[in-house]
Amino acid sequence: MPYASDSDSNWQSRSYWIGAAVLLHGAALAWVSGTAQPTPIEPPQVLSVALLAPAPEPAAKPLPPPPKPQPVVKQQTPAPRPTKSEPAPAPTPASITTAAPPPPAPAAAAPASAAPAPVVEARFDADYLQNPRPIYPPAARRMGEQGKVWLRAHVLPNGNTDNVELKQTSGSPRLDSAALEAVKRWRFVPARQGGEAVSSWVVIPISFSLES
Repeated sequence: MPYASDSDSNWQSRSYWIGAAVLLHGAALAWVSGTAQPTPIEPPQVLSVALLAPAPEPAAKPLPPPPKPQPVVKQQTPAPRPTKSEPAPAPTPASITTAAPPPPAPAAAAPASAAPAPVVEARFDADYLQNPRPIYPPAARRMGEQGKVWLRAHVLPNGNTDNVELKQTSGSPRLDSAALEAVKRWRFVPARQGGEAVSSWVVIPISFSLES
C-alpha cells in the first residue's frame, strides 16, 4: 500500500474546509430566504398616448351637369295671302298744299340820326366879363364870420341870368345874401351846343375870408 505524500494530505484538508464553507453559506441563504418576506413587484404603469388624426377635408361637391340643350322647334310662318292692289285715292283740294310765298325783304334801315353835339358849359370867370367880387358885409367881418357859399345860376343864351339859387350855405346868412346880390348882376359866357348858344345851369363857389 503506497503512502500518501504531504501534498496530498494538504489538498484533502483544503477540500474539506471548502466544502464545509459552501454548506454553511448555503444554509445561511436558505434561512434568510425563508424568513424574509418577498416585496410585491408593482406592474409598470403604461401611459397610453392617443394620436389625433387630422380632420378629413370636406369633399368637394360635384358640379351639376350642364343643362341639356332644348331642341329648337322651327315655327312655320304661313305664306302671305295675295291682296288686291287698290288704286291710291285722288288728292282732294284740302290735301293739296301750296308753298308759302317768301317773306318780304326787310326795308332798308333808315339812316341813323346824327348824334347831338356836346354842350359846352357856361362860364363866369372870363377876364373880359369884369364881374365884381361880392362886398364883405362889415357886420360879418366884425363878428369874424367867414366861409364858402355855393350858388346855382340859370344862364340865358344872351349871357344874363334870370335865376340865382343858394345851393349850399356858408353858415352865415349875411355872407349868403351878399353872394346872391352880387351874382345876380354878373354876366356870363352862355353855354353852346355846336355853333348855337343855349340856356344852362352853372354852379358858382364864392369864398369869404377875413385874410383877403
